[in-house]
Amino acid sequence: MTTSKLAAVPTADHPDLAELVAPHWDVLVRVAGRLAAPGSRDDVLQDALTLAWRRRAGYDPGRGSVRAWLLVITADQARKSWRRYRIWHPLAEEPPAASPDPAVRADLETDLEAAIAGLPRRQRLAVQLRYYADLDVNDIAAVMRCSTGTVKSTLHDARTALRARLGEDYR
Repeated sequence: MTTSKLAAVPTADHPDLAELVAPHWDVLVRVAGRLAAPGSRDDVLQDALTLAWRRRAGYDPGRGSVRAWLLVITADQARKSWRRYRIWHPLAEEPPAASPDPAVRADLETDLEAAIAGLPRRQRLAVQLRYYADLDVNDIAAVMRCSTGTVKSTLHDARTALRARLGEDYR
């Protein structure tokens, strides 16, 4: 009988959930900060960790890394935070291009923020995950639930659109 590290009772050989999350915590915070509804980052992280704990027996190392598994859960919880946010703020249609949370907000120029905000939602998500959350293509594919090839083409299209909006001199 084999069990995953997450399903095992915590011992010296099998760390608890906190020890498994610790190496990935910074990226989880950045992803939640970029994708969650305003003021919801900490709630998203708490919900994601609670869900990870409940679903720990279902983690399959053959399907991906612990990091990818945690990122998918965090991104899903961030999407749900927008659904809840829209109930209380019905005029909010799209997440802002940049997080209002100062702990994760990148110090970028206004024209770049406006250009990113003008991208289609899928391209904006890929750009945020790649350049703000610093995820690699495999992790972005896990979060977006698509192939790595789709991520690469989405990022290419986003960069092309940003270059067209900002011009070559912006580099």
